[in-house]
Amino acid sequence: MSSGTPDTDLWLERSRFNGMLLGGVSYGVYFLLTMQAIISLVKKARQRAAFTHLVLLSYIIITFILATIGFAGNAKYTQTIWIDSRDVPGGPPVLITTELDFWINRMALSCYYVMEWFMSALLLYRCIIIWDRNIAVVVLMTSLFLGSIAMSVLVLVQSRIKDFYDINVQIAYLSLTVGTNILYTLLVVTRLLMAHGDVKRNMGKEQAGTYITIIAMIVESAAMYSVLGVLYIASFATHSNCSNLIFLSISHVQGIAQLLIILRVAEGRAFTGTVQTRSRATTTLEFGVPASHSHGNVSSSEDQRTTVMGGGSAANLKKQPSGLTSIFRSDSSKELTVIS
Repeated sequence: MSSGTPDTDLWLERSRFNGMLLGGVSYGVYFLLTMQAIISLVKKARQRAAFTHLVLLSYIIITFILATIGFAGNAKYTQTIWIDSRDVPGGPPVLITTELDFWINRMALSCYYVMEWFMSALLLYRCIIIWDRNIAVVVLMTSLFLGSIAMSVLVLVQSRIKDFYDINVQIAYLSLTVGTNILYTLLVVTRLLMAHGDVKRNMGKEQAGTYITIIAMIVESAAMYSVLGVLYIASFATHSNCSNLIFLSISHVQGIAQLLIILRVAEGRAFTGTVQTRSRATTTLEFGVPASHSHGNVSSSEDQRTTVMGGGSAANLKKQPSGLTSIFRSDSSKELTVIS
């Protein structure tokens, strides 16, 4: 069957339609991980009444609501493109290229930007904690965080008067958010490698391997969003229709990367690594727990925790970075907590 529509317009329509399908798949994965993370965190909060778990639970719910509103807006406009307004002059290609002229798309874009603010704030917090509130790291990462917020607001303002691909600030915003994600990963990995070296020198290679597990998890999670972000920047900068395949999924993928870490923390998998000490005790490393929440007093009771600082053996370790807590669980159920 022949068609009078140019091939370029067909490619534009196909890319937008397939992008929405991919967005539905990514949202489905995001939805599933959100439910799993909520269930796990609720269980942990009941067991420990941990403030950190309650904060993470609030973060998950807020970002999920924003993602759902954004996805619903995109789904509604997809219906508008090919069903409700398909007979407008120029057809679906016109509706696709002028999508930000419609309030529902600006609303969806705003929801995803605010969602990214929350996700960037969580990255900022983790980075500051693990670097023990180092002033240089705090200033650098906070500046990048505030800069991304300012640019996203500027994009939303200009979206009312310009075509989306003509908003040059959008490229700067995308580059800043992806670059911040990569920089965060490098900073955290560097700090963990420093801790890995300290533990390896004081306790041996076996115990230090736990940090490698944490590093691998962080790199794997960050790579998901970073790779997709670089592809999106390249396609957006060249005005390629390939950007439509990524645009409706990229925020979901960023959320998935965060949820994978949170879920592993909540369930005690991957984010918390375990190895065996010489005395057959188990070493557990928890990343991202402020030291101020974990200090205790020395006690011989089975249910007490002992705080030790220094250098030496499993009972007397070199100081580790703040935000990293080592717990040694012995066969007699005693716990020796080493906190910096």
